[in-house]
Amino acid sequence: MTTTIDQSEEIPASYPVLDPVVSDSVWQRIEAYIAHRFTARVVTWVVEGPGEWLPPLAPATVSKVEIWTGAAWEDVTANASPSPLGGYWLHGCGPYRFTATVGGGSPAPEVPAIVAEAAQRLSVHFAAKPGKPGATAESITAGSISISHRRSESWMAAAMQNSGAADLLRSYRRI
Repeated sequence: MTTTIDQSEEIPASYPVLDPVVSDSVWQRIEAYIAHRFTARVVTWVVEGPGEWLPPLAPATVSKVEIWTGAAWEDVTANASPSPLGGYWLHGCGPYRFTATVGGGSPAPEVPAIVAEAAQRLSVHFAAKPGKPGATAESITAGSISISHRRSESWMAAAMQNSGAADLLRSYRRI
């Protein structure tokens, strides 16, 4: 059974452009949640075998496979997996190092409508007035009128779920 023991993902040169504009911080939050990338970047995985291994991010084009010999990384040809999902079949324990380009599209990455909607929802959620730092409850009184507002301590941490973006992105996750 293979185990991915390390994943190093470069920051992409840019993120997809949507209208209205979605910030890089929103794209970073979405990419941390899903296993799909829309703009190209280099990713390196270190994997221990033996067994079948499938890149945990998609779409991935593996350009180099190496094995650690105890002193250095040496190029190796990994066998294709018999799985219909693709991937590789590793005969030895390794560790193996896979280098790939993940994401991308030409000329610009194509973002499915459901992912664009999730990004917009998360953007709107982040744009909400956060209130006083550290406060979970606020109240304003002007004469006989009083307005109070209560917010969970984890409102920002749960933004993906509370905005509805998580539900839309369900098919892009890999667990």
